[in-house]
Amino acid sequence: MNRLHRAAEAELDRVGFDARLRDLVRLRASQLNGCAYCVDLHTTDALAAGEHPQRVTAVPVWREAPFFTARERAALDLAEQVTLLAQTHVPDAVWQEATRHFTPDELGALVAALTTINAWNTINVTTRTWNPALRD
Repeated sequence: MNRLHRAAEAELDRVGFDARLRDLVRLRASQLNGCAYCVDLHTTDALAAGEHPQRVTAVPVWREAPFFTARERAALDLAEQVTLLAQTHVPDAVWQEATRHFTPDELGALVAALTTINAWNTINVTTRTWNPALRD
């Protein structure tokens, strides 16, 4: 998993994928998967990367919140659909919208990142290996 994670991260770096958006899509996937550790981690990472606290707290309601660009909405929608793959099969309209906002290389990096966070979520939710801790 660590190798997969590093490879996905390297690809995001290679295509210049915004660090804050990386954390927002990882946060959304982790929320949907119910991974408390990853929700905590990616919330903390997004804030440390300079993300606005209102945007972070609005991720669960991104469709209703006016804080996100069309590009960010396409990424968040794709994150949801990939995470809920068994239910949604990633509708063509969602994929087509993502292709309007991201290059093929960016989409490849985003799908790799989403695949990786969903795998991490699966491992952690199943095994309960890591738990978040309150920070001072």
